Amino acid sequence: MDIRMLTGFFMWCTIINGALLVLATGMCAAAPDLVYRMQSAWFPIPRATYDVVMYAFLGLYKVLVLVFNVVPLIALLIIA
Repeated sequence: MDIRMLTGFFMWCTIINGALLVLATGMCAAAPDLVYRMQSAWFPIPRATYDVVMYAFLGLYKVLVLVFNVVPLIALLIIA
């Protein structure tokens, strides 16, 4: 495995995970009631708790994408 292959891997990981993050954030921002109704069918929790859980989930997912996808990609681009 060479640096070009690793760079391509992390680039596509960043693109895919970034798109999923944008999609999830967009859904929660554009149609929060729809997303809550869909989720509350599986997990019956109060709306206030759901809002906190979704906010924490999106924040954690963003941090994980940055740490495990974007940072290695930038490091590989620097050393290449």
